[in-house]
Amino acid sequence: MDLAFTDDQASLRDLAKQIFIGHCTDERLRALEASGEYFDPDLWAELARAHLLGFGIPEEFGGNGGGIIELCLLLEQAGRAAAPAPLWAALVCGALPLAMFGTEEQKSRLLPALMEGRSVVTSAFDEPGSRDPLSPKSAARVDDQGDAWRLDALKVHVPAVGLADRVIVPALAADGVGLFLVDPAAPGATVTPQPNTATEPLSMLELANARVDEADVLMPPDGRAALEIIVEHAEVGLCALQLGLAEHALRLTAEYTSGREQFGRPLASFQAVQQRAADAYVDVEAMRWTMWRAAWRLSEGLPAADEVAEAKYFAADGGHRVLAAAQHLHGGIGVDMSYPLHRYTFMAKQVELTLGGATEQLARLGDRMAT
Repeated sequence: MDLAFTDDQASLRDLAKQIFIGHCTDERLRALEASGEYFDPDLWAELARAHLLGFGIPEEFGGNGGGIIELCLLLEQAGRAAAPAPLWAALVCGALPLAMFGTEEQKSRLLPALMEGRSVVTSAFDEPGSRDPLSPKSAARVDDQGDAWRLDALKVHVPAVGLADRVIVPALAADGVGLFLVDPAAPGATVTPQPNTATEPLSMLELANARVDEADVLMPPDGRAALEIIVEHAEVGLCALQLGLAEHALRLTAEYTSGREQFGRPLASFQAVQQRAADAYVDVEAMRWTMWRAAWRLSEGLPAADEVAEAKYFAADGGHRVLAAAQHLHGGIGVDMSYPLHRYTFMAKQVELTLGGATEQLARLGDRMAT
């Protein structure tokens, strides 16, 4: 396993960091929060101009190539900046599955608008009655005329639907699980906002006899193997985002405790504070290396189910502890909404629970060990 980054990958990381630092200032993020908006169109346009929305997309379709390694580098920097941009939804859950499994026509039709920042493709994994994205309850059947599919589904916590031309919807058909590119504005599709503490625009997507033409079938039944690969990549992308969030929260904590004095001494000089911060540092490093191990195995096309579950466990459990420590060591200012730590706390909690928290990852690992 080689975890050294290439020169191109290091350049991607540095460029992304520069863009996020320039656009995700505290002043700018406060203005977005005051307006009730989450998505920053100026940031998204700048990412498109810098060609950062083209990673994971083959060069023959105008992309930059690469895959999950490059996307994780981008997401880690987005997490550090608490960037108000749907990068995980659009690139890891949308563009990457389309690039891996889409037809030539689907790629030519949908990917250019994504790379130019004009639209996105996202995915709908969660359902109210199931926490297992690999076993959807949504139903798909062939249309009576035989030239299309009809979907009945209820998907929750779907990201970036308001920006999407298509939503990848896994649904169960007679022959297995299929993956369908659903137009969220099509007849039979109803989108309802689902507010959350992270202010990310999540939605409920209800499909009632919604028509999907053959041209929008991403993977016909049985596409379960493809769905497993898509979900594994999505989980590792969440781990990268969580790493950036936790790492910057710890940096904020170090800066605060070094500058804040108590009893005539910096808070950072007290042993209890040092021990709590050291534990948080260990958690961050565990998140980092389990995430990169899983990402590397995925990038090499190797089996990675165990490694992905381990990485998601450390991202969920470790991320929770790091943000709890950051809040504790900041004291009262940690819950002050004029201070930036709240953004990291809210976003980290959302990432922690998306596609399964720590307990669910341990259950997955236990089930795999028992079989």
